[in-house]
Amino acid sequence: MVPEKINIVAAADRQISEVFDPHVVGDVNDSQVKVAKFGAEFDWHSHAREDEAFLVLRGRIAIDFRDGVVELREGEFVVVPRGVEHRPRSLTVEPVVLMFEPTTTLNTGDSVSARTVSDLKRLWA
Repeated sequence: MVPEKINIVAAADRQISEVFDPHVVGDVNDSQVKVAKFGAEFDWHSHAREDEAFLVLRGRIAIDFRDGVVELREGEFVVVPRGVEHRPRSLTVEPVVLMFEPTTTLNTGDSVSARTVSDLKRLWA
């Protein structure tokens, strides 16, 4: 079987209409690769048992921490260690961000809110 390739940014533009609505791009062992468009600011949250990685595909984002901020441009990557409280936000209009995290990871971590997405949609080519 030949795997199907996907242009993640183009597919996100066609299929994702809301900010902070993660879609699964693929499964890798016990983890998922997810993509989302980011908005003004997300909820403060942490993930007690899961590290979370962010790779900016388009635009710029900031990830606020209680003791500082990390700004990411296209092509830049950061890992947020488990248990570290953080809040992602956009610095440009609807940046597209790839996230790598265990399948069990909720987007709002330990803080369940109206933004919690537990039934993830899949992105297709």
